[in-house]
Amino acid sequence: MLDLRRLRLLRELHERGTIASVADALSYSPSTVSHQLAELQREAGVLLFERDGRRLRLTEAARVLVRHADALLTRMERAEAEMAAAAGVVAGTVRLAAFQTAAISLVAPALTDLASRHPGLRLELTEAEPDEAVDALLRRECDVAICDEYGGRRRTRPRGLTFEEVYAERVRLVLPRDHPATTLGELAGAAWAGGHPGTSHERLLDQACTTIGGFTPDVRHRATDLLVLLALVARGGAVTLLPDLSRPERDPSVAVRDIGIARRVLTVVRDDGLARPALDAVRSALRAAALDLVPG
Repeated sequence: MLDLRRLRLLRELHERGTIASVADALSYSPSTVSHQLAELQREAGVLLFERDGRRLRLTEAARVLVRHADALLTRMERAEAEMAAAAGVVAGTVRLAAFQTAAISLVAPALTDLASRHPGLRLELTEAEPDEAVDALLRRECDVAICDEYGGRRRTRPRGLTFEEVYAERVRLVLPRDHPATTLGELAGAAWAGGHPGTSHERLLDQACTTIGGFTPDVRHRATDLLVLLALVARGGAVTLLPDLSRPERDPSVAVRDIGIARRVLTVVRDDGLARPALDAVRSALRAAALDLVPG
C-alpha cells in the first residue's frame, strides 16, 4: 500500500527538482525527505530514482506514479470534504495564502471572527504574492488563495479551481504632495517605484503606463511591500500606482489621482474541497470582511 504523504513528496520532487527545495517548501529536513522517498520506493517495489550527479532523477516508473498521485490526492481531498460535510462540523485546519493588503484588511478580521465562532477551526496564514498564492494552491500547500486582477486583464483560470470576486477597489496614481501632474501622460520622464518583475504590480504598472500614458515607465525602485512604495513617494523619490486597500490617501505627504483603473480581489479554492464546511466558513468570513470595507 502506497502512503499518500510520500506520494505528495514524490510529486513535489517532480515539480521542484531537488530534495533541498522540497524540504524547504514543506518544512521538513532534507534527511526526512530522503528517507520518506526511499520508503516510497520500497513500497512501490520498482526503481523510482536514479542518481544524476548530486541530484535525484525520476525514472519513467516514477513519472507514471506522479500522474496517479495527482488523481489520488484529488480523490482523497474530495472524500475528506464530503465526510466533513456529512458530519456538519466546522473544524480542522484551513491554510490561507494572501498578499499583504488583503492579509491586513480581509484575512485578519476574518480570522478574528472565525476564532470566536468556530473554536475547533485552526487557521494558518502565509503572506504570498498573488501568483505565488495560486501556485501554492495548485500544489496543495494551502486551501484558500487570495489573488487580484487589474483593469481589464483577467487572470488565467486553471481547471479544478473556483474563483470568486470578494472586493473591488480603485487604483490611484500616487505622487509627492506638491507634484503638479494630474494624469499618467505627464509622467513619462518620472522615476517610478513598482513591484518586482513578474509580479501583478509590475504588470499593472506596465499596462497602465503603456495603454493610458503612452510610455514605458522608468522603474528605478522595486519592492513587494506596498508600504515601501508609498514611503518612497512620500519622500519625493518616485511616483507609483497603489490600490485603495493600501490607504495612500491617509498619508499627508502624498497626493492621489484617480486614473480609472480598478483592482478586483478574488478568493480561489480547489473544487475538490468545496463541500468542506470549514472552507465554506472561511470563504463566508472573507466575504463579510470585504463588505465591512465598503463605505456605508
